[in-house]
Amino acid sequence: MTTTEPTPEGFRSGFACFVGRPNAGKSTLTNALVGSKIAITSSKPQTTRHVIRGIVTRPDAQLVLIDTPGLHKPRTLLGERLNTLVHDTWSEVDVIGVCLPADQRVGPGDTHLVSEIAALPKRPKLVALATKSDLVSGDRMRQHLLAIAGLEEKLGIRWEHVVPVSAVSGEQVDEVADVLISLLPEGPAYYPDGEVTDEPTETLVAELIRECALEGVRDELPHSIVVTVEEMGLREDRPADKPLLDIYANLIVERDSQKGIMIGHKGSRLKEVGSEARQQISRLLGTPVHLDLRVKVLKEWQRDPKYLNRLGF
Repeated sequence: MTTTEPTPEGFRSGFACFVGRPNAGKSTLTNALVGSKIAITSSKPQTTRHVIRGIVTRPDAQLVLIDTPGLHKPRTLLGERLNTLVHDTWSEVDVIGVCLPADQRVGPGDTHLVSEIAALPKRPKLVALATKSDLVSGDRMRQHLLAIAGLEEKLGIRWEHVVPVSAVSGEQVDEVADVLISLLPEGPAYYPDGEVTDEPTETLVAELIRECALEGVRDELPHSIVVTVEEMGLREDRPADKPLLDIYANLIVERDSQKGIMIGHKGSRLKEVGSEARQQISRLLGTPVHLDLRVKVLKEWQRDPKYLNRLGF
C-alpha cells in the first residue's frame, strides 16, 4: 500500500530479501539495517518461522526488507510450508541478498540454494553478502570472496555486487543498504516515514518470548516451541503516567516431557524465560510489562494441518 505523501523525483522503492542457510546472519542483518529489533535471532536452526518485513526509509528511497525462514530439508508439514513461503517470496522481490557467512566455506548447501534461485523463471537481481566478516582474517576473506565469485560461472548467475559485512560490528552495513537501494526501481514509498515494520505488535511480542525460550534448550526442542499471545492490553486501573501492559501468553510444545523441560525444577526455567522476555518486551514497547506465561502441550503440532492453521502457518 503506497502512502499519500508526494515522493521526490528519482525516489527509489522496492523489496529485497535475504536468503541463506540457517544461521547465516539474515535476521541479524535485517535488524542492523532497520535500526530496530524486528526479527528474533538465535544460534538455533529455523529460528525465523514466518515472513517479517523491515522498512528502511531515507530521503531518496524506501527499502522493504523481507526476512524469510532458512531453506532446509523439511522433516515435518511445518517445514514444507516454510520452504513454500521462501520460494513464494523469491518471485515477488526486486533483489535477493544471498548471505554466505565468511566463517564457513561455500558448500553444497549454498550451491543448491543459489542454483534454485538461478532456476526461477523471473530472476531478481542478485547480491552476494559475505556475512560475519568480523570473525575472519583478511586472507580467509579473500579466499571466501574467490569462492563466491566462482559461483557465477558454475551456476550461470551474475552478482551485481559482492559485499563483506558484519551486522554485529556494523562494518559495511550502510554499504549494503546503498547497494540494495541502487538496484531498486523508481517508485513511491509504500509505508509512512518512521515505520520500521508492518508486523502486528502481538506477533513481535510472541517472537521475543520464543527467542528467550530458545536460549539454553537443545536437540529437537527448538523446533517444537511456538508462542501465542492470548490477550494483551493496558491495565485499566492505572494512572496515565504509570501504565502497565498485561500480556497473557502460551508457550506451546509437542510433548509432556518438553513441557517439563520448559517449566524446569520448581518453575525455575519458566521464571527465567518470563523475566528475560518481560525486559525485552518492555524495551521494545517502552512500557512496563506484566507477563503471565503458561506452558501447554499440542501433540505433534508441526505435523497436524489443523494445529498449523490455528497457529497461523
